[in-house]
Parts: sequence; structure tokens; C-alpha cells
Amino acid sequence: MADSEGTRRTRRGSGGVTLHDVAKLAGVAPITASRALNSPAQVSAEVRQKVGEAVARTGYVPNLLAGGLASRRSRLVAAVVPTISGPVFLETVQALTESLAERGYQLMLGQAGYTGSREDALLEAIIGRRPDGIVLTGILHSIEGRKRLLAAGIPVVETWDLTPTPIDMLVGFSHVEVGRSVAEYLHRKGRRQLGAVCGDDERAKRRSWAFQATAATLGLPEVPIVAVPAPTTLRLGREGLATLLETQPAVDAVFCSSDLLALGVMTEARARGIRVPEQLAVVGFGDLDFAADLDPALTTVHIKAGAIGRQAAQFIIDRAEGRAVPQRVVDIGYSIIERTSA
Repeated sequence: MADSEGTRRTRRGSGGVTLHDVAKLAGVAPITASRALNSPAQVSAEVRQKVGEAVARTGYVPNLLAGGLASRRSRLVAAVVPTISGPVFLETVQALTESLAERGYQLMLGQAGYTGSREDALLEAIIGRRPDGIVLTGILHSIEGRKRLLAAGIPVVETWDLTPTPIDMLVGFSHVEVGRSVAEYLHRKGRRQLGAVCGDDERAKRRSWAFQATAATLGLPEVPIVAVPAPTTLRLGREGLATLLETQPAVDAVFCSSDLLALGVMTEARARGIRVPEQLAVVGFGDLDFAADLDPALTTVHIKAGAIGRQAAQFIIDRAEGRAVPQRVVDIGYSIIERTSA
């Protein structure tokens, strides 16, 4: 108990778990702990095991910067996105980059994928370089990844999601509320046979599940959901509508988890002679640049992606420069942009 309390006191004072904390927990000298981590052949197997167990308990990640640099700001901020191939996160990344650059900070971008399998390794590499802040996409992180982020004492901003229990700071919106709002919108428009084509990532699935659940509360028939791999594409949208029509040929409205999927659904509908919106309403997500220029123009959910990036940058800069952040969770909201397709 004493060791645990001592570790917590040190972390509050310095902002992160240190090598001294690890050494104390392992019952060895700091130089011995350093050798166990950096030159394991120089210490016994017993020492390596003790130090390894202490690292696992604290979530400590070795600082890869030189000792003299470790105490100074790096003016480097790391951002982790699921993919750089999809356009939905680009506005946030650009706004984040520009807002940081105005204050003399540089952005390092990492791609974690949608399954989360690469996120832990990527976070360890980032934390080891001790950036002044880390910006994450979403809130679904592994227990190990969360432990490392908390132990590092580095300012963290989670984005594109909403939770009352963020790791540190958060700017985003509720995917559940998006799904609910779209279902209610289509119901008001007189649509009664709803369907969804959804990416298989967690945020998209939450939107679709909420869409499905809300339709049920409105007394509508069960909503079929066709899941497709993320990142989503036009081709997957075409395949998604084809699959949906096999199970629900009477579908009169489709909610898509991305504008690219919606474009694919509209393309497949046109190829089959299904008129949009007369026979089939289509709603996308993201309000990408092409959405307003389609024929028919795409009804979609607009997210203030640039505002997310700017707020995340302000959070990081304030914390890095020692200013208090009284409001650590910002709900940026969303809006349904009504156009011809629905």
C-alpha cells in the first residue's frame, strides 16, 4: 500500500510514472532498473522479472528522448486516426495541423486501423517520444493502452466520440444521438421500411444500432443492418444495397454510415432503376465535399470536423503551457443537412 501511495504522489508531482517509481516498486536501484530495460543481458533473470512486473503494474513506457531533452517541451503533438485513406477525418487533421502550427507546434500522424490491433504498439512508440500531447480518434482503447496513457502524464484529447469518463480531455459528439435523430427524421418524412448499410467499426455500429432501436420505439418493422468492412467505399455501398434488397425488397429508406457508402447505394439504385428519393430515400454521414453536388444531392449528417481539430489543439496547447482547462469535455454536436435524396 505504501509503495502504491508513493507512486501516486510522485505521479501527481511530475505528471507521469518515472523510472524511479518502477525501481522502487521492483525493489532495485534506478540504475539497475535502467539496465534491465535497456541492457537486459547485464542483469539477472530475477531482476528482469521484477522490473518487468513493475512496468506492467504502472504502465511505464521508457522515455526515448535524451536525458537533457526529457524535461523540456518537444513542441510535437501526435494524432492517431483509424485511416488516412478515407476523407472523413481529413478536415479535423488539417484544422489540428494549422492550429498547432500557428503556436509553433508540429503534428505527427499515426494510422491505427479500425480493429484496434495496432493501436497499443503505436501508442507505446508515441509515448516513448514524449510529445506535448496526444490526440486520439474515438474512445475505445484497450485496458493496456489506457493504462499507459494515464501513466505517461501526457495531455490526451479523445475526439469524434462522447463519454462522461474520458482519459483526460474530449471533444466530439454522440453517435447514439446521431442514429436516433436520423431514424426520427426519416419517420417524419413518411418512410416506414428502413434499412442501414454500416461499416463494421464501433462508432458506425453504435449509430446503426441506435437507428434500429429508435425505429422499433416508433413502431416500425425491424430494421435490417448490412455490415461492410471499414474503411468504407463506393463499391461496398453498391454491394450493401444489393444485399439489403435481398432481405428487405420493400425498403424505402437507407441510412449509411458514410457518404461514400451512400454514394454507392445511390449508384446501385440507379443501376437497378430504383428512383431516389421517390422510391428510396438515402441518408449519409460526414457531409463530404461531393455530397451537395450529387444528383440528387445527398441528405447527410454534418459534423463540425474542423471545430473538433481546433478545440483539440487548444486543449493540448493550454495544458502544455501550464494553463488550466476547466471544461474538459466539449460536445461539438451535429446536424442533419436536408437535401434531395431524402
